[in-house]
Amino acid sequence: MGPTVPIRCPKCGREHAYAPPPYPCACGAPVTPPMSRDAKAEAVTDRTWADEWVTARCEACGDEGHWPQPELDCSCGAVLRVPVAGTTGVPPGHPGHIPLPRTAPRPRPAFRPVTIRDARDAVTVAALYLRWLGYLNTRSAARRPPSGSRIAARGMLAQVEPALRPTTSRDVECLWLTAMTEAGDTPVACAFFSLAGYTSGARTRADSLGVPLFTMDATGTPQPVNGAAYELVATGA
Repeated sequence: MGPTVPIRCPKCGREHAYAPPPYPCACGAPVTPPMSRDAKAEAVTDRTWADEWVTARCEACGDEGHWPQPELDCSCGAVLRVPVAGTTGVPPGHPGHIPLPRTAPRPRPAFRPVTIRDARDAVTVAALYLRWLGYLNTRSAARRPPSGSRIAARGMLAQVEPALRPTTSRDVECLWLTAMTEAGDTPVACAFFSLAGYTSGARTRADSLGVPLFTMDATGTPQPVNGAAYELVATGA
């Protein structure tokens, strides 16, 4: 965690010491959005897709990516949007009404989770999430993996692993190789959804291959866990 900054709640006046969470860049280095000590926190009343993201540059590789807008829950019940220095939902230097290709977030409604009770529910949630990202016409993939299930859509091959073991680097490599094999003349991206999470080797391998990794739990809302996943959520299909 980085250095803390004082955040005062505009509703109750309570002051909090806040440290922003680091996010994993695709190069493997942590990216921490720079905090603003001068701006005041705002209570979140309305949400838009653009307001949910900030841009921050990785000091290790120089890449600029989109990351979740830092927020803080006050004990009075207010949700505070924490100011970030020099970053906005659209990269600086460009008019807010002209989105950048491949990096600007696309407005979309909030994802509606589905409770996960078994493996079938996990596959259903992953398919719905892919459609939410813009990958339509999802279906079961023709080639089944050694474990779990695969979902195919135009331009996407996803694997869902409901087993109670962490996903390994071999699992990630097999998915990536299958996507490359099936790509032909049309590029096919791939993504992994796991209920038990990932080994450190799997995360490292996914970062090197650019494979988005998501975790799922009983609440039914996939969570991105690496830089490629955050970018996929930001850009969509």
